[in-house]
Amino acid sequence: MLKSVPFRQGTRRGGAGEPVRPCPRHTQPCPGPSSAQGLGAFLGGARRGVCVEQTINIRPLGSPPLPAACSSTSPRPMPPYTILYFPTRGRCEAMRMLLADQGQSWKEEVVTKESWLQGPLKASCLYGQLPKFQDGDLTLYQSNAILRHLGRTFGLYGKDQREAALVDMVNDGVEDVRRLCSRLIYRSYEEGKAKYFQELPGHLKPFETLLIQNQEGQAFLVGDQISFADYNLLDLLLNHQVLAPGCLDSHPLLLAYVARLRARPKLKAYLASPEHMNRPVHGAQKI
Repeated sequence: MLKSVPFRQGTRRGGAGEPVRPCPRHTQPCPGPSSAQGLGAFLGGARRGVCVEQTINIRPLGSPPLPAACSSTSPRPMPPYTILYFPTRGRCEAMRMLLADQGQSWKEEVVTKESWLQGPLKASCLYGQLPKFQDGDLTLYQSNAILRHLGRTFGLYGKDQREAALVDMVNDGVEDVRRLCSRLIYRSYEEGKAKYFQELPGHLKPFETLLIQNQEGQAFLVGDQISFADYNLLDLLLNHQVLAPGCLDSHPLLLAYVARLRARPKLKAYLASPEHMNRPVHGAQKI
């Protein structure tokens, strides 16, 4: 079963679309998983029930009050992007954060565990995996390929070939740590968590080194503008803070980096939204 959820923020890509009509139902974030829940906040099963379509507008915190009316019979433009994925943050949260921070709209088509296990959808995917990403008539698979596509689309790939190469290097480094974390969660959490967090500082050190080398840690990973790799690293670090609160306390540069990125107005609004907070980091089991 697919759950289609259009996510709307601001205007469509390039500012050509109509502004999204705000809805007061979503002005306050719903309670999300507490960081103290650790692994429990990471895990969540596929949601069941009736498929519901929602139109959501994430507004920067501190925006003027919303008007009383939030509905209209006039047709609304469809978001230019569609994310087909499970009801988790997983491999898609970095691209969601990127789109939100860039003021873009997208539609979520949520895949339940039951529908995935039936087989036809899995068989239709190029690599037998999700996410599946639609940009108009362009269909993409592989989360890092999607991030690179969005990086090129929105100018988040460095200012020249040298910076682009560094951004690719950083993103590959994030992928290495993400795979280690996934292996811990799905294969050997209870047996392996002590060793994993003992070794985590070594895995994070390259990112601290890059920050120090770039404006003494006061900017981004590469250059003087945000890149798609920054969103990917931010997602990874936020996930670790859910899994083990305090795991970044001995990494002041990374803590400051997380705080700096989280403070970006559109990203701050998205991270406070129920669409982010109510989504578990990973599924309860491999799907």
